[in-house]
Formats: sequence, structure tokens, C-alpha cells
Amino acid sequence: MTPNRPQVYRWQSAPQAARRQGRPQVGARRRWCQEASPRELMFYLYKPGTVALREIRRYQKSTELLIRKLPFQRLVREIAQDFKTDLRFQSSAIGALQEAAEAYLVSLFEDTNLAAIHAKRVTIQPKDIQLARRLRGERS
Repeated sequence: MTPNRPQVYRWQSAPQAARRQGRPQVGARRRWCQEASPRELMFYLYKPGTVALREIRRYQKSTELLIRKLPFQRLVREIAQDFKTDLRFQSSAIGALQEAAEAYLVSLFEDTNLAAIHAKRVTIQPKDIQLARRLRGERS
């Protein structure tokens, strides 16, 4: 045991560590700390929802495409095969389709979230998506 560092056992919950060390509990859920080797990094799990809120802010700021390009391209080509074989696509056409698809999905999830909030819930459910699509007139 080093003189400046209190003893913390592996995968010990934060309340347990706080009780052992006689300190008030911090916001951590679990900690990973190996006392013998100082090279080990401390592993810190955030409270539930903290990382989700950070990701929401990050994705709202960004403008990059969120669906990978190659899987989307394969999907477009597979769907197009049902209508006509030996179709060729310009790369800009597939890019435009992907932009439109992602914009549609973002808009649909915004409406879905509003439907869930209206039902006094924070978790979206398939019935919220169905309601949003029905109100938009996309399906009867």
C-alpha cells in the first residue's frame, strides 16, 4: 500500500470504497484501481444517462453521415435489383440517397420522441413510430 493512496479493491463499488476510505461518496458507479501497479489506468463509469446526454450533444453538433457508406450502398443496390438488373449508380447519387434517408430518419425520430413525451414517457416505443407515420400520412 502506498502512503498517499488509500487501498481500493478491484471492481469495488464507489459507496463501498467511500465507506472503507472514510470519505464521502462521489458520483462514480464502479472503479477499477490496481494498487500494485501505478501504470494501470483508473476505469470510471459515469452515472446512467450522462454518456447518453453527451452523445446527444455531440451528434446534434455534427453534420457527418451516421450510417456507414458501404453497407448503405449495398442495401440500395439490393433494393434496386428488384426493379431492374444491371443498374449503375453515380457515387453522388448514392450520397444524395443517404443524405435523404438520414434526414428522413432523424425527422421521424423527432416526431416519435414528441409522441412518447405526449404519452408521458421518455422511452420511445414502436407504437410511437407508428403514430408518427400515421399522422404524417405515410401509412393508413
